[in-house]
Amino acid sequence: SVLSRYENQITILSDYSEEFPETDEPVWILGRQHHLNTDKSKLLLDISARLWFTYRRKFSPIGGTGPSSDAGWGCMLRCGQMMLAQALICRHLGRDWQWEKHKKQPEEYHRILRCFLDRKDCCYSIHQMAQMGVGEGKSIGEWFGPNTVAQVLKKLALFDEWNSLAVYVSMDNTVVIEDIKKMCWSPPQSSGAAHSSAHLHRSAFGQNKNTAGFCMGWKPLFLIIPLRLGINHINPVYIDAFKECFKMPQSLGALGGKPNNAYYFIGFLGNELIYLDPHTTQSFVDSEENGTVDDESFHCQQAPHRMKIMNLDPSVALGFFCKEECDFDNWCTLVQKEILKQQSLRMFELVQKHPPHWPPFIPPAKPEVTTTGA
Repeated sequence: SVLSRYENQITILSDYSEEFPETDEPVWILGRQHHLNTDKSKLLLDISARLWFTYRRKFSPIGGTGPSSDAGWGCMLRCGQMMLAQALICRHLGRDWQWEKHKKQPEEYHRILRCFLDRKDCCYSIHQMAQMGVGEGKSIGEWFGPNTVAQVLKKLALFDEWNSLAVYVSMDNTVVIEDIKKMCWSPPQSSGAAHSSAHLHRSAFGQNKNTAGFCMGWKPLFLIIPLRLGINHINPVYIDAFKECFKMPQSLGALGGKPNNAYYFIGFLGNELIYLDPHTTQSFVDSEENGTVDDESFHCQQAPHRMKIMNLDPSVALGFFCKEECDFDNWCTLVQKEILKQQSLRMFELVQKHPPHWPPFIPPAKPEVTTTGA
């Protein structure tokens, strides 16, 4: 255990780091603005507070006989974990929560971390993601794209009762407001209950009930928008709108990178994107007996990497988190104002009603699982 901690520290300290330039331009990180000339240390604290998931080695073999390291193939899965972890931090600790080395953290923080440990019984582990990817046509050990990761997270979230997220992955570059509201106000599913198409009404106390009498609340929304922003290279017409997404208070950043090289983009400075890089191999870390996690290797304590936005592969996925319905309504207003009205060629569409030529929208429900002993 001591040796693996030492190994992890060596890996982090030797990681390539690049200082920020001297500039008056603001830096945007997941909906927060920073100024390098006045609060650079605050900026670096904000970045190091994000959970950083990298390649790991020496974990139990996936599926019992599969790989015991994801080095070389798991980078997009790790980026998906980082985006989801940011949603969970916003859900339980708030966007302004900060991490400091050796500082005691709340139980919710350790519980979030335990969701992502490299064990088959952790709900968002590399084991669960790789095996759920088989249903999306990806063999264990095969590289994922942004859309595949989004579909896998959507399925795994159905089994996660603690966080109780509604995960919406947009289709055909279109976000449907009606479908999201239907999903987020959907009552708890019981095995015999039909999907509620019943009309909602609000009581004087603002609580929602459907005609079956279920008491409902808004399920926190994790919204993922897979996009293709060009053919071989990103089309410059999308750049301003893409950057605008990082300014929104609901921003969870973006999944993307270069061909077969995935990064988790968390912000920008000028025409450079700022990202966390999963391409560092660290040793498997398990939780302690008391449930806490030795967490230093889960936070990048270096200045983050940057890349020119024009070098971005056009296949990306944007992420947003809306804890309350008012957050989603505010996001819709910002999209209309900052993204849709400014552009001739739209990055994505936001529509009120479910398109009539699409199949009916049915909020996803946890499937009945039968144990086969596999």
